[in-house]
Amino acid sequence: MGKSGKILTSVLVWVFLIGTSLFVVYPLVYVAAAAFSPQQNIASLSIIPFGNGVTMKNFIYLFQKTDFPLWFRNTLIVAVATTVSTVFICALSAYVFSRFRFMFKKSLMMSLLILQIFPSFVGMVAIYVILLRIGGLNTLWGLVLVYLAGNIPYNTWMVKSYMDTVSKSLDEAARIDGAGHFQIFAKVILPVSRPIIVLLTITSFIAPWMDFIFPKLVLRSSNVQTIAQGLFGFVTEKKNMFATFSAGSLIIAIPFIIYFIVTQKTLITSLSGAAVKE
Repeated sequence: MGKSGKILTSVLVWVFLIGTSLFVVYPLVYVAAAAFSPQQNIASLSIIPFGNGVTMKNFIYLFQKTDFPLWFRNTLIVAVATTVSTVFICALSAYVFSRFRFMFKKSLMMSLLILQIFPSFVGMVAIYVILLRIGGLNTLWGLVLVYLAGNIPYNTWMVKSYMDTVSKSLDEAARIDGAGHFQIFAKVILPVSRPIIVLLTITSFIAPWMDFIFPKLVLRSSNVQTIAQGLFGFVTEKKNMFATFSAGSLIIAIPFIIYFIVTQKTLITSLSGAAVKE
């Protein structure tokens, strides 16, 4: 290939990469610009970001004339409760499956895998009936139970696979020093498994924070609505408040940004590294 051919190839690669970047970034910039736009209707928004000017009235409207703070609080409660419960139960279950031998161990692990094959939406009618029987409909704790039940099977497998790579020499050394099983789990295995725990925390937090389907199924009253339900009301057939919707979308992205900044060093740690070598 001659010099001109190499130059042409480089130009095509750069054009492709720039085009792909613009394709990915433009919708995000457009939504961010719409949040500060004085125009509410999506049809009135300029295709050029910030082409309609800049205003803070959409954010003021959200906090002063809607129940957005209440939606935010409800969603935060559900997301945090789901995350804490999922991390504790899945980490403890993974430790048991990884370190202990007992009857029906393989059968139980296979059951978890089979349960994960079926999507949660298949059992929506059953979920509704169960929550109705136990009084969990229209409650935040009922929604937490739904997410927790859906998170356990796959995440237990994922954390167990990581814990299997952690050397059992650590367990033996701690046991010689007089540590019990829970002490080994809390003070030895969990610190070593920090990368997978951080990943589990993120995945467990995202679903409750962004989901619309299950809150719509479980929550009916306005005082227990989540952010997804509340924001959806701005872009219905009767309402076309896309700018306000974008302002809310921008706000709910803040927790993710903060979390990624805090945990970025842990996230780039190898998920396959062990504390010691055999």
